[in-house]
Amino acid sequence: MIELSLTEEQQEIQALARRFAREVIRPAEIALDKMADPETVFDSPIFRKTLKKAYTLGFHKMGIREDLGGLGLDPVTTGLVWEELAVGGVGITATLLAAPVAPLFLSVLASGRTDLIDRFVRPYCEDTGASRISAWGSSEPNIGSDGSNYHDPGVHHETKARKEGTQWVIDGAKSSFVSNGGIADFFLLFCCVDPSKGIPGSGVFLVPYGEGVTRGRALDKIGMRALNQAELAFDRVCIPEDYMIMPPGDSYPMMHNAIKTVGNIGVGYLAVGLLRAAYEEALSYAKERVQWGRPIFEHEAVAFRLFEAFQAIEAARGLLWKASWTLANKFLGDFRLSAAARVFATNMAMKHTVEMVQVLGGYGISKEFTLEKYMRDAKLLQIMDATNEIIALKGAALL
Repeated sequence: MIELSLTEEQQEIQALARRFAREVIRPAEIALDKMADPETVFDSPIFRKTLKKAYTLGFHKMGIREDLGGLGLDPVTTGLVWEELAVGGVGITATLLAAPVAPLFLSVLASGRTDLIDRFVRPYCEDTGASRISAWGSSEPNIGSDGSNYHDPGVHHETKARKEGTQWVIDGAKSSFVSNGGIADFFLLFCCVDPSKGIPGSGVFLVPYGEGVTRGRALDKIGMRALNQAELAFDRVCIPEDYMIMPPGDSYPMMHNAIKTVGNIGVGYLAVGLLRAAYEEALSYAKERVQWGRPIFEHEAVAFRLFEAFQAIEAARGLLWKASWTLANKFLGDFRLSAAARVFATNMAMKHTVEMVQVLGGYGISKEFTLEKYMRDAKLLQIMDATNEIIALKGAALL
């Protein structure tokens, strides 16, 4: 049976994340969101200091095994933390969510490779200065949703890896939607090795930032402005042959869907945390704002909006907890369940942040409050790491 009560350890780390989110992440996100030039955001001492504080507390390594230097938290406990951090701000939280992607999957896909583990995973876990950040590059200018098209042999990644002697040479580019792309120092990269096999002809490579790698300017977005997203270009980037973490072949779709399963759950928790932040601000305002002789919370039109948001938060969290529990107890988790949780949570976040803006009326669209920011942030969650439509189609195919 699934236990809904939290252990003492879970309560402690949840409380720590809650304090950090409200005292550190929220003021940082609000300040960073106001910066007009996205490049200024990621050069800002505010951004770097916030990440360093998060790394010091270990929020960058929660899912990595303890014997490798991580915290070894299970998916449910990790989800509790992601939700609390996202209440403070989804941009910085998404940065932390994406930062361990390379070391995390390296620890799984190359668990027996002690040389790579010692070179990339352990130093990442030991980092308290936020100097080690990773990213994963799959999406390309012409390969977005097609990255999940495993059946058409005519579709393949245009970023290519070819063998030259004892090394791989990589050429190509990834789109502007690589989370942490402009600030990461190593990448989990998807490259075409055998174009005749289509997308399954891709291999997964570990690529350090260095000669031949160009990081583009940060994407200028309407929301989640504290999450760096930038294009990557590779010009004859040479890496050792053993930096191929997974070869191309029939197992590629399984591996790709496993990454998506974890990603879906993470994005879902971002949505719940964001919606909680919007709901809490609107609820507080509604209990203080007096119109027609009483707090507007007592007016049915407002009360119904708030209660529907409360329902959405509880329902989305319940679905995410089940998806997280399944991930912890079933090999590779359940893509269908993670897709349902992610699509529901992000759609609810978009719908109800709009409604929370409405609760504040004219003040809701004023930058004096943060609700308009939550509304802008929520839109990106319906698109982040594949659109909700594509995730829903992939989930529906498994019914």
